Amino acid sequence: MAQFHTPVHTTRNRLWPLLVLMCVVFGVAMWYTLQGIAQLPGIYSTQNAGNEQSDHQDSEPWNLLLVNDSHPLPQSFSIDTTEMPGGERVDTRIAEPLSELFDACKEAGYSPFVRSGFRTRAQQEAILKSRIEDYKAEGMDAKRARQAALDWVAEPGTSEHELGLAVDINDKNNDQNMYDWLAEHAHEYGFIQRYPPEKSSVTGISHEPWHYRYVGVEAATAMWEQSITLEEYLEQ
Repeated sequence: MAQFHTPVHTTRNRLWPLLVLMCVVFGVAMWYTLQGIAQLPGIYSTQNAGNEQSDHQDSEPWNLLLVNDSHPLPQSFSIDTTEMPGGERVDTRIAEPLSELFDACKEAGYSPFVRSGFRTRAQQEAILKSRIEDYKAEGMDAKRARQAALDWVAEPGTSEHELGLAVDINDKNNDQNMYDWLAEHAHEYGFIQRYPPEKSSVTGISHEPWHYRYVGVEAATAMWEQSITLEEYLEQ
């Protein structure tokens, strides 16, 4: 009887599909493993975190950019500023509406001026340090003094003053009624009272009747009508 032998090359051809399948399975397993590792605490790189923050910020128009303790400004952030009467600077894009707001405020009988506008990171750090030292001088320990200071002064990198869209407005004659006027009319010029009363649990900052932020007339009007903060508006 004739004997038949399976050619060697035929056996090898049968092994190729199996080897390819094994490589695919191994590659998929490694991909899922790496994805899981990337999400473990302490493994997710700061570079990726920065990119995620940047993507979030880029998703909003410049006038609605949220800056607070959970949404810090990127280190590379920069703006063009314009000097306002009195010497304080603001983002150039809000100089005109801010001037129009002040003109209307003056017509109402007040004397508004910008007490504080754009701040550099170094300036924000100095302000926070000074407030902490003030509380320590009152007898608080370092931890309590810092906590108390952060009720009024944002952590450097999380302040709207570094954004250039926020201003602290005071009256030259110290007329406190001006704040009532601003609360009722600032939205007509695109500004909101950023830290309203009874909203500190949302904003993380105590009520500041002098702190106004530009968001644009449409958004400011909607927030004023609904009595909500920027955080709440962006969640809608």
